[in-house]
Amino acid sequence: MLKNIKKSEILSLKDEIAYQEGQVVSKTLAQNPAVSVTLFAFEKGEEISTHESGGDAMVTVLDGTGRITIDGREFVLQQGESIVMPAKTPHAVFGEERFKMLLTVVF
Repeated sequence: MLKNIKKSEILSLKDEIAYQEGQVVSKTLAQNPAVSVTLFAFEKGEEISTHESGGDAMVTVLDGTGRITIDGREFVLQQGESIVMPAKTPHAVFGEERFKMLLTVVF
């Protein structure tokens, strides 16, 4: 089930999470053994350091510009672009500028 989000309404996902100075903000929309869906808002220069996930993780940029590093290779994504970070592969996320993203992890 989805949580922390209105249902039966038209939504702009980027408006469902707010930037906070000097922080990475997250809002979990769903989490269970099969899938995790989370909104993130990164201030410029903030990051989630290199780590691995047990599932394939798809990032969709909702606002701004983010840098995704996958196994040492850097990708700069803009609003509307997506990338998949493969399971069990080192990856990191950096706020090249302020940016918001939807993260969907499928286990």
